[in-house]
Amino acid sequence: MMFLTDFADEAVVLPLWLALGAALALIGWRRGAVAWLGAVGGTLLVVAIGKLAGLACGPSWLRSPSGHTAAAGVVCGGIAVLAGLEGGAVMLVAASGAALIGATRLLLGAHSVGEVLVGAAAGLAGAWVLARWAGARPEGLRLRWLAVTAATVVVLFHGLMLPAEPRLTEAGRWLDGGLGVCRGG
Repeated sequence: MMFLTDFADEAVVLPLWLALGAALALIGWRRGAVAWLGAVGGTLLVVAIGKLAGLACGPSWLRSPSGHTAAAGVVCGGIAVLAGLEGGAVMLVAASGAALIGATRLLLGAHSVGEVLVGAAAGLAGAWVLARWAGARPEGLRLRWLAVTAATVVVLFHGLMLPAEPRLTEAGRWLDGGLGVCRGG
C-alpha cells in the first residue's frame, strides 16, 4: 500500500507540478501550462487550508482532508487533459486516481472515509477547473517530452516523503491554542 500511496505524496506531486508546468510552457502550450499550474497548485492550496482549519477547529471525522487523494484526482485528471481527453473521460480518470489512492489512505489508516471523500472532491474539482482552463490540446503537440518529464520526476522522487502533515498539525495547534481562533479569543 505504501508503494502506491507514495505516488501521490507531495514529494512527488510538487516537483511534478512544477516540471510539467515548465515543460508545457517550453513546448508552446502556454494556456495548458497556466491551467496546469493554477489548477494543481490551487487544489493543493485548498487542501492545505482545509487541513489547517480542520486540525485547528474541525470535527473529529474531518481533521485532515486527504491531500494524497486530492493530488491523485487533480494530477490524474490533468494528465488526461494533457493526453487530449475531454469531459466525462477526464472526470472518470480523475475519479479513478482519487479512488485508488483514497483506498490506500484508508487501508493504511491515514485518514477517515470523510477525509478521503473531501480530498477526492477537491481533486475532482481541480481536474474540472484544469480541463476548463486548458481548453483543447493544440494539434501536433509532442507529448513525448511531457511523458519523459513526468516519468523522470516520478522515478527520482517516488518513495520520498515531505513532512507536510506534521508541519500543518503544528500550525493548526498554534492557530487554535496560540491564537484561540476556534474559541473566538
